[in-house]
Amino acid sequence: MPASDSMPGAGTPWVLVIGLDPYRVPGPWDPEPVARAIAQGMQRFADAQVSATSCLFGLDGSDDIDEVVVEALDSRSWAVVVIGGGVRTAEDPLLFERIVNHVHRHAPEAAIAFNSSPADTFEAAARWLPC
Repeated sequence: MPASDSMPGAGTPWVLVIGLDPYRVPGPWDPEPVARAIAQGMQRFADAQVSATSCLFGLDGSDDIDEVVVEALDSRSWAVVVIGGGVRTAEDPLLFERIVNHVHRHAPEAAIAFNSSPADTFEAAARWLPC
């Protein structure tokens, strides 16, 4: 599971960001701008001293998506799980539904948030973080 971690404080709530690995999404497109935006979005967690990690998976057949997501969800207790826009708009109409159900089963105490782009991932999570 490719991951990007931001771990500023031991006592801070944890956020899991689930999304697509832009380098493993088929199609003729440039993944670099999206990868940069994801990195910048994750940096915002570190800047705010909120612990966060990303769970990115490919749509190129190289991942067992359910296994990758469940492993991430089971790795710790999460305060918030953010599900990225790419997951919600993927060609597989059941992908989003499967991810939501995995969160419901494996992180039932976590709030679920949705971003509209990698740039607003922190804001999506912050709406649900405990004060």
